[in-house]
Amino acid sequence: MLRAATPADAQTISAHRYPAEADAPERPTYAAWVETAMQRGSYLGFLVVLGKEVISGAGMNVLDWGPTRDDSQASRGRIVNVWTHPDHRRQGHARAAVLACLNIAQGQGISRLCLGTTPEARALYESLGFRISHTEMVLRL
Repeated sequence: MLRAATPADAQTISAHRYPAEADAPERPTYAAWVETAMQRGSYLGFLVVLGKEVISGAGMNVLDWGPTRDDSQASRGRIVNVWTHPDHRRQGHARAAVLACLNIAQGQGISRLCLGTTPEARALYESLGFRISHTEMVLRL
C-alpha cells in the first residue's frame, strides 16, 4: 500500500537516507530536519507499506528556486530518499513512490525536477523521463 509520509515517519525516512550503520550518527539530525520540513510543506514523501513494514519510499524537497529566463515557475522539486528494502527490489515499489512525487509536483505546478542517482537506479529514472545533465557542480565550504 502506498501512503503519504507524515512527520511521524521522519525516523524511517532518515534511516532510508542513511542506511549504512556507519552513517547512523547522521540520522537524528536529518530526522529532525525532515519533520520540520514536512510541517512547513517543503518536504513531501510517500512510503510503500507491506503489513506493518515500510519496504520502500521516496521524497521530494520543494525548493524556492525563483523564476528563470526559460521557466516562470518559482519552485523546483528535488527527488530524494528513494529507497527499497533489498528483499523487495525490482517489483515497482520505488517507481510507485517516485510517480507519486511526480504527480504531486505536477499538481503544484512544479515543472522542473532533479535528482542524484546511482548507476543501478539510472534506468528507473530514465524510464520516467529524467535525462542526464552534465552541468551540475558542487562546492563545499
